Amino acid sequence: MAKNFNSVSYTVLLLVIVMASTGFLESEAIDCVNNSADLCPSRVFYQECGAEPFTGTDADCCNCCKTTWGSPPVCWAVVEGTDKHCHCYKKA
Repeated sequence: MAKNFNSVSYTVLLLVIVMASTGFLESEAIDCVNNSADLCPSRVFYQECGAEPFTGTDADCCNCCKTTWGSPPVCWAVVEGTDKHCHCYKKA
């Protein structure tokens, strides 16, 4: 019984290490607290979100995009333009 238990333990441990090292557990969801262009370096415009003009911050814009269209496809969001529109972007 102890041999079987050790074998199963090592197999599970090996599986966890492989999954962690390959990035299998990583999420592609955007982080609205750290709305950095580095998270989505090659991006194209996807949709606008919210009211016009958008009165919130970039984080509010990011939350609007995630809530409306999901993440992915949305990988970055920012308030842009003189008329303050919330623009959502997806990977190119």
